[in-house]
Amino acid sequence: MASPKKQLIVFDFDWSMSDQDTDRWIFEVLAPDLRRKMKTLKDEVQWTDLVGQSLREAFARGITKEQIIHTLQIMPFHPAMVRAVTDLKNRGETTFLCLSNANSIFIKTILESKGLQTLFHEIITNPAEWDPSGLLKVSRRVDPNGPQHSCKVGCSPNMCKGEELETFLARQGVEYDHIAYVGDGTNDFCPILRLRSQDTIFCRTGRGLQKRIEKEGEKEGLKCNVQYWGGAWEIEEKFSKL
Repeated sequence: MASPKKQLIVFDFDWSMSDQDTDRWIFEVLAPDLRRKMKTLKDEVQWTDLVGQSLREAFARGITKEQIIHTLQIMPFHPAMVRAVTDLKNRGETTFLCLSNANSIFIKTILESKGLQTLFHEIITNPAEWDPSGLLKVSRRVDPNGPQHSCKVGCSPNMCKGEELETFLARQGVEYDHIAYVGDGTNDFCPILRLRSQDTIFCRTGRGLQKRIEKEGEKEGLKCNVQYWGGAWEIEEKFSKL
């Protein structure tokens, strides 16, 4: 009797699992002027640092922990995505990994609100914690004062998703028969270059990752199968065939 197929599903979070960007959504709802300020500063200040800075400004003007939590709980998240991942996990033999440039508090708060708090084997992201005062502190995964990652294809300074994926696979010590990556952004290009010919990238259409695949995929030696999707209902269809 053949052994069961071992499968790894890697999810980016913003615009991949969810239908919004957590960092931007918080400020669009609670402090649009800070969201505008972030837009003007994004080329000058590293993004994770900018989110931390903006959270401090929001706290100083009286925006509370409870307001942030509620805003995350109402962020767009398609029911079909909940069904897709729940059904696939319930079938067994699939491990889920989250690989995101958001932060641990944002992701965990949203997952808990959808009943998905036990979905992921690991969540690899920027660390965050609530200060006793109610301030949400966010920092880079890769400490700016320590050794930096060695990415050559454009990952942001806070984390190289390709290196993180390879480190996770080495840590697990499991030879997965199939790895599927669900992503949308330019920073998802690096990790999918590490995938094999039997693996799959489920790329959300109309965003940065699709453009990089079309422009650089062949040149950079992209090996995996590419499948496109636009809405979570399509991921549900695709996952039902895995």
